[in-house]
Amino acid sequence: MMSINILLRNITRFIALVLVQVFIFNNIHLTGFGVIPVIYILYIILLPFETPKWLVMILAFLIGFSIDIFSDTLGLNAAASVLIAFIRPLILNKLSPRDGYEIGSFPRVYYQGVNWFVKYASSLVLIHQLTYYMLESFSFESVLIIFFKIVIASIVSIILIIISQYIIFRK
Repeated sequence: MMSINILLRNITRFIALVLVQVFIFNNIHLTGFGVIPVIYILYIILLPFETPKWLVMILAFLIGFSIDIFSDTLGLNAAASVLIAFIRPLILNKLSPRDGYEIGSFPRVYYQGVNWFVKYASSLVLIHQLTYYMLESFSFESVLIIFFKIVIASIVSIILIIISQYIIFRK
């Protein structure tokens, strides 16, 4: 069961990440092709290990839809976020230590280590970006441009997410 402290922390993180994404990162265009780094999926990435899949999917929809409302992206963020919420348990299972995850622990650099966190976050970011940009273009005509967007946005997003781990979650 989630304690009040964890619940308040997650509500605060939700609001903060939506605001940071909408007011800062949505205004950073990395190329002339409209590539925007995503930091808001950190919310989904950092949810406790034992959060039920159905709850992760609802929260992913809510944060993705919130970004869509402010970004005028017609459900692209909601769809990509729900997909990574659905796939998250599979990735966690694949990366799970032999003894499993410690009860009450969280996916953080300090708990699981840098290598584990980079694999975990990178997997979710890549799936999110692939889904987002494929749905956005909805064609295979400009595969190289889509690939370019996915690669650039993923690399920058992963770097920002890892940096945030060291800034926000110091030991």
